[in-house]
Amino acid sequence: MLDRFSLRSRIGILAALVAAMAVVLVSLAAFLTVRSNILATLDTNLFQRAVAAAQSELADPLQLSTIPPDVLGAGDIRIALLAANGSAQSAEGQLSAPPIEGPELEVARGLAPSSVRTASIGTDPYRVVAVQAGPGRALVMGQRLDPTQQVLTKLAFALPLVGAIGVVLAGLAGIAVARTGLRPVQRLTSATERVAATGDLRPIPVDGADELARLTISFNEMLGTLAASQEQQRRLVADAGHELRTPLTSMRTNLELLASASRPGAPTLPDSDRAEILTDVHAQVEELSTLVGDLVELARDDAPLKVHEPVELTDVVDRALERVKRRAGDVEFDARLVPWTLMGDSTALERAVLNLLDNAVKWSPAGGTVTVRMRQLDGWSVLLEVADEGPGIAEEDLPRVFDRFYRADRARTMPGSGLGLAIVRQVAMRHLGAVWAGRAPGGGALMAMRLPGRSPGGLPPSGQ
Repeated sequence: MLDRFSLRSRIGILAALVAAMAVVLVSLAAFLTVRSNILATLDTNLFQRAVAAAQSELADPLQLSTIPPDVLGAGDIRIALLAANGSAQSAEGQLSAPPIEGPELEVARGLAPSSVRTASIGTDPYRVVAVQAGPGRALVMGQRLDPTQQVLTKLAFALPLVGAIGVVLAGLAGIAVARTGLRPVQRLTSATERVAATGDLRPIPVDGADELARLTISFNEMLGTLAASQEQQRRLVADAGHELRTPLTSMRTNLELLASASRPGAPTLPDSDRAEILTDVHAQVEELSTLVGDLVELARDDAPLKVHEPVELTDVVDRALERVKRRAGDVEFDARLVPWTLMGDSTALERAVLNLLDNAVKWSPAGGTVTVRMRQLDGWSVLLEVADEGPGIAEEDLPRVFDRFYRADRARTMPGSGLGLAIVRQVAMRHLGAVWAGRAPGGGALMAMRLPGRSPGGLPPSGQ
């Protein structure tokens, strides 16, 4: 039922219901308390008057009969002397006698010191008190309850009326509070609608420091992350277009030259030039294939994979070494590995290790040696280092060698797209690891990748 109303209306309705329950309970408790206090006060006063009358001349039947009826009528009082045999004498006979029954007879007979009860004469309710007035006698005094009941009746009507007004005010206050409290939620709703309609990722102003303010801050962080992701995608597309333009232009020029030489009447292209052009086209196709593969790898989600399989990192490095040795020429490799197991993607890890080895081979001089070392840092992580004997990395380039499409000045004349090391960093981050670059002891470049996992017989790290 409440699902049909807005959140603001539901808060107002719930506030009204809670107020109604509180009003009912408070009104009932107040009515019962006031009623009990009024009756207790009435009984106390009536009992004191009865005791005073029993100790005065009114305990004498002759004196009781001389009380003017106006005195008793003005106070709605009825008084009588009750004997143990059940006979009673009042000021005006039976017309002014209070209700007399068993409790009053028990007091007259000495079986009880006093009694208090509610009784009726016709339709008129009375509060009746009996006290001992000497041996074998009791003084019985009754007072009408009509005035008291009128007060209680008015109170019974007044309390619900005031409660109803309180319920209405509580409902209105609940709606007002809901309107004020839900204003940040309305801003969030408007912001999400604006993002969906326009793609505008501007942050929302934050007011206060409560839970809704924290929600707004979290939403702004999400918008910032989304904006950064969009900017990263735009930069990737722009950089990819720039990198693709050069080999495509060169390939188109070579293909147009071959096509022109094949037209009738065109100058004959020497076989050596034709072979050189075909070699260039083949190299450009390979470069495009590598670049497209790198772009596809970088376009994958950067978040850590949820489902991994056990991977022996030593086997991954061995396979990457076998692949790179086939195209490394006269470059030598010095590898020292340690057993290490982690949960991850073996294909992606092999791609990352292969990129590190290819980068080292590219910068190694003829006859140089690429050093590969694996060493366990602690019970939870291992470090893979790949060092070459090349010229090394300039200090200003060290922080950016893992950025996408970044190429140092001395690397611009060499083959490559600047994506290989970016893929290494992405794979390491997906496996909860890290990468960094430095200088090797021999002066070349040193690339390091830290990965979590465990050694054989060791305990797995947290989260693996």
